[in-house]
Amino acid sequence: MFAGSMVALVTPFRDGKVDWQSLEALLDFHITNGTNGIVPCGTTGESATLTPQEHDEVIKAVVKGVNKRVPVIAGTGSNSTDEGVRLTRAAEKSGADGALMISPYYNRPTQEGIYQHYKKVADSVGIPVIVYNIPGRTGSKIEPETLARLSEIKNVAGVKEATGSVDQAIDVIRLCGDRLAVYSGEDSLTFSLMALGGKGVISTVANIVPKEMSQLTEACLEGNWEKGRDLQLKLIPLIRAV
Repeated sequence: MFAGSMVALVTPFRDGKVDWQSLEALLDFHITNGTNGIVPCGTTGESATLTPQEHDEVIKAVVKGVNKRVPVIAGTGSNSTDEGVRLTRAAEKSGADGALMISPYYNRPTQEGIYQHYKKVADSVGIPVIVYNIPGRTGSKIEPETLARLSEIKNVAGVKEATGSVDQAIDVIRLCGDRLAVYSGEDSLTFSLMALGGKGVISTVANIVPKEMSQLTEACLEGNWEKGRDLQLKLIPLIRAV
């Protein structure tokens, strides 16, 4: 399964259009500097304002540019379940290794509605799905008990925890165990979540300091907690500035 520092990749634009040359250069920059996975078309990639065509084309371009050097986990979330299915199927067809899916935003569905949303998408594809829990943007939180139910679905493989709550992560890890990989969605909590058993981070600040975020997660995965802590503390001013 995916592990380490995975960058929530920005989508570069020039004159109102995707800057394909800069996008390709960014992929090489990240891979050269140790990034363990590329996540295009997430929140940081402006997924909510990309056109459907741009969304599909960016994922295709990233898959092609990465050329299997690291995993590509495509952002395919939508508040429409049918659109989530379409986006995830398109990403799978393009060769993405996994999908990152935000829970339905603005709609504020019930926990049962959230479960059924992810279940339908997961049942429609063969690639691993990572649930994205970010209540500050969606208006609803995915409760640990719901994540425990989702972890029973074969290809629901992980959760990006961006609640900002260590207690939430503790409960998810306690209830799901090894069935669900937990990734930090808050750069400042990467060390804390990995110390609890998390597998890495889907990182915004890695757009700027990919090597340092990769070193931080690598240290944690190796059990070198002193080095991981020092790197986390060193990065805090930059994380807060970003």
